[in-house]
Amino acid sequence: MDQAAARAPSVSVIVPSLAERAHIAGTLRSLRDQLAPGDELRVVDGGSHDGTVEVAAAIADAVEVSSPGRAAQMNRGARGAQGDVLWFVHADTELLPGAAEALREAVREGTQWGRFDVAIAGTSRWLPLVAALMNRRSCWSGIATGDQGIFVTRAAFEAVGGYPSLPLMEDVALSTTLRKRARPACLPRLLRTSGRRWEQRGLWRTVLRMWGLRLAFAIGIPAERLAPYYR
Repeated sequence: MDQAAARAPSVSVIVPSLAERAHIAGTLRSLRDQLAPGDELRVVDGGSHDGTVEVAAAIADAVEVSSPGRAAQMNRGARGAQGDVLWFVHADTELLPGAAEALREAVREGTQWGRFDVAIAGTSRWLPLVAALMNRRSCWSGIATGDQGIFVTRAAFEAVGGYPSLPLMEDVALSTTLRKRARPACLPRLLRTSGRRWEQRGLWRTVLRMWGLRLAFAIGIPAERLAPYYR
């Protein structure tokens, strides 16, 4: 193996945020602890007024302000990123030890994109089951969610045009396009995401709503029509 092939890929982590002051510091510190020289940590905020930007600026390498919407924010972060690999991590997601190295190893072995199995943090005894079902469905279908820390080589991301400009389901749409190029790497459970969405909205009600929205999107109902039902 020549020196270029052996070089560890540089990673640009892109964290979209909106009113995440309570969670973002823990997320960014867990990321910072695993980054290598040459990696970067970028936050793209969608217009927070709760101090999220100030908290992020103390930890991240770069903080930008964008129009709101995860697709717009993540595309903005990707345009300014310098890494060989783009890693999109939600602001309420914590890395467990070994996550970044697992990603690098997958890319060194030739994967174009992938995602992680996740654990869901919370008080409900059903959250581990929800996580297990989500992880199994994702690996079987080749469709990833933003909670799972999607990563993609810069070349593949640019080839598919980045995230589509959608108010919802941008992760599903990107995965569907990337899946035509290659199956995703399904990496071990090294991310832990907040269970607040499930616990605040009702666990099984949220699961059924998300399944319904995914089905509706899959049969062609525009994301713009679905977004109010998600909110």
